[in-house]
Amino acid sequence: MDDLRDHLNLETGKISWRELQKHYAAGNVMAVCKGADLIEIAIAFHEDKRSRVESWLSDKTLFEIDDQLALKLHETDAEHWAVVIPPFVLVQET
Repeated sequence: MDDLRDHLNLETGKISWRELQKHYAAGNVMAVCKGADLIEIAIAFHEDKRSRVESWLSDKTLFEIDDQLALKLHETDAEHWAVVIPPFVLVQET
């Protein structure tokens, strides 16, 4: 798992909301709340740990971005940390 963590850390970078819009429009962007471990959540996605993902969805650690939030992010062109776990892009406020 350390190799995967290292790989995902290297693949994580900052991205503007405008660059994320096409992925959001396709329904592939999931947000991770500030303070949660983005890489830990990415690993769970990669390893198909459904119960952990469902738990994070339930307690809003992980959430879908609704249209209202997407509009706000568009207006501010907010920057996020992002990591790709196909087909998803997991994002977190910087």
